[in-house]
Amino acid sequence: MRQNKYLTIYKELTDRIKSGEVKPGEVLPSENELTIQYDTSRETIRKALNLLSQNGFIQKIKGKGSVVIDVQKMSFPISGLVSFKEVSKNLQMESVITRVHDFGLIKPDDFLKQQLDATSSDEVWKVTRSREINGVNIILDKDYFLKKYVPTLTKEICEGSIYEYLENQLNLNISFAKKEIVVEDCTDEDRKHLDLEGFSHIVVVKNYVYLENTSLFQYTESRHRLDKFRFIDFARRSV
Repeated sequence: MRQNKYLTIYKELTDRIKSGEVKPGEVLPSENELTIQYDTSRETIRKALNLLSQNGFIQKIKGKGSVVIDVQKMSFPISGLVSFKEVSKNLQMESVITRVHDFGLIKPDDFLKQQLDATSSDEVWKVTRSREINGVNIILDKDYFLKKYVPTLTKEICEGSIYEYLENQLNLNISFAKKEIVVEDCTDEDRKHLDLEGFSHIVVVKNYVYLENTSLFQYTESRHRLDKFRFIDFARRSV
């Protein structure tokens, strides 16, 4: 048995769920049935089902089994601190394009001074990027980095993964973030870069990101079209 067979099973099941062959609310075959169907071990099936659960495709219900969740809205984790590239890879998004609309160094205005604890002598990298997923522009990311922590940055880096550059090239130890989720009126900038389909409001996830030494170095607004995203978290009650 190949070591990654559970990934093959996971991919096949996600394809069936995404295509609508297996509909929301339906129950997947039992572990025993899937073991026979895929001619593999129960442990392999459990790994595949756990991955389906972790990525929001199924809900395991005791006495019922693995119930398929509606995946027409893409799920973005809120509690974690991950880059868009990592999220798109984990959710297996097939067609993703990042476009950089605004890039450069600016002096912080009063708003950014407050968000970044910056002073008039600080410089800030401003990066505005839209995310096209399956042909539709549905996310606008507005990132601000203090130059004293990120001395160099290029448009080419911003078209890829900024976090890969920060961690692997600048060796920054990114540690934690404080997040706020609000619904706001769409701005002219939202209407310019996103396919809003008539929506007048937008979901905004505000991130205040800190280094390991507790220095605040990044403020981000990730602006999402209302109908395309649901935000998920996992919480376990402590007793």
